[in-house]
Amino acid sequence: VVVCESHTVIGGACHSFRRGDGFHFESGPSLYSGLNARGPKGNPLGLVLQAVGADVDLNVLTYDTWNVYLPETNYQKFPAKVGPTGFDALFDTCGDAETKNEWERLVRETKPLTDAATAIPPLAIRLDPGVLRSVVLRYLGPILSSLPVLGRLTKPYSDVLDRAKVRKGGFLRNYMDLLSFLLSGLDSNGTITAEVAFMLQEWTSDSAVLEFPVGGSQALADALAGAVTRRRADNKVYVNEHVEKIIVEDGRAVGVRTRKGKEIRARRGVVSNATTIQTARLLPDDVDAATKAAKKAWTKALEATPMNPSFMHLHVGFDAKGLDDLDMHHLVVNDWSKESRGGKAKGVMAEQNVVLISIASVADPSLAPRGKHCLHAYYPATEPYDIWDGLSRDEYEKLKVERSQALWDAVEKVIPDIRRRAEVTLVGSPKTHEMYLRRFRGSYGAAYAAGEETFPFGGSSPVPGLICAGDFTFPGIGLP
Repeated sequence: VVVCESHTVIGGACHSFRRGDGFHFESGPSLYSGLNARGPKGNPLGLVLQAVGADVDLNVLTYDTWNVYLPETNYQKFPAKVGPTGFDALFDTCGDAETKNEWERLVRETKPLTDAATAIPPLAIRLDPGVLRSVVLRYLGPILSSLPVLGRLTKPYSDVLDRAKVRKGGFLRNYMDLLSFLLSGLDSNGTITAEVAFMLQEWTSDSAVLEFPVGGSQALADALAGAVTRRRADNKVYVNEHVEKIIVEDGRAVGVRTRKGKEIRARRGVVSNATTIQTARLLPDDVDAATKAAKKAWTKALEATPMNPSFMHLHVGFDAKGLDDLDMHHLVVNDWSKESRGGKAKGVMAEQNVVLISIASVADPSLAPRGKHCLHAYYPATEPYDIWDGLSRDEYEKLKVERSQALWDAVEKVIPDIRRRAEVTLVGSPKTHEMYLRRFRGSYGAAYAAGEETFPFGGSSPVPGLICAGDFTFPGIGLP
């Protein structure tokens, strides 16, 4: 296996970087669960780490609480817990007399869907005749018992909420829209039922915990890289090795050519974790007529794909003096029914409405200098790309200041004097995402709405020997 990473550091949307006097900043994910998953019902990410032996390099911290700041709490901190009774206190504070009844109905309605969603480990599903052995024969019993509800797994989770008579505009409906949005970039009207059903089971089980890898999210990427290079002496993981073209011969992908002129031939095939639109553009033009036609049709279809908006980031390295009781995770929702551009009600999907805040050094003090903390706040998949395109440098810097104010406002709910404490401040835009993470238009990923479109099964491409992974083949940025 040879991995060619375009950036100077591996990890993509999961990499981290350092600034100032030892401040370690996360580029993306910070809320994890299931890293230590075992058994057929385990979290897919945990199963991947286990399957390749990357789990041996991970030291995982556990906790059970994240803080939410909601209109119902008057934007004061409320500790939301995972576990079998974790939602109860939240509903007591934010809901009304009917909310718990709605929750009980929702749990009953979701249970058979959860059983079906976890009946077959995702790693067992294959694209070759071996699927008969890995799935059908081994899991025939669970498959048969799940048949009555299998068709509902690909529908939007809002269907489940409707069946459970969860009121539109009520707190539980709003909160489930939020959890759906955090998983896929879409609310419950667009998020696939299987995904929410799986995560609800993971967050409400008796053994439910939240996790964070020691060393931050970069530790995940490093563990995966270590698993690759340990497997064989000739396995390589290259950084700063940008792929310019996918080599196609006789209608089949047989290797890649890098910007440095290096040609790497593939014995079995090429797997691309680049945005699928960018992958299509890496196919050469001087190929046979069939491949050229396939590239044209594929590119056209991909460019017509609905896309989630991008991110905006605020990274702050700050003085932690007197902040001994600071927590790691915080989530701010400004308005459940907020409208976006054009006056359309978008709720949790509206611009600058939901802000996630992670202070990773609370969990792992090695990520910041002694007496300091590193903070990452961001709009998750709600920042439009178009307003950033074609700006001059001065216009761009001015817009960064303007568009980051809602991030600062959210952080001030957690640390009121954060601006005075700040020692290192960095603002990232959709253009930052596009440049450093090679994200097409800085996007969070394809916005395939459940019940209307489906993610391409197995990440197939129209070119034999070329497989797509991550973006466009699974909700979000690939890692979840």
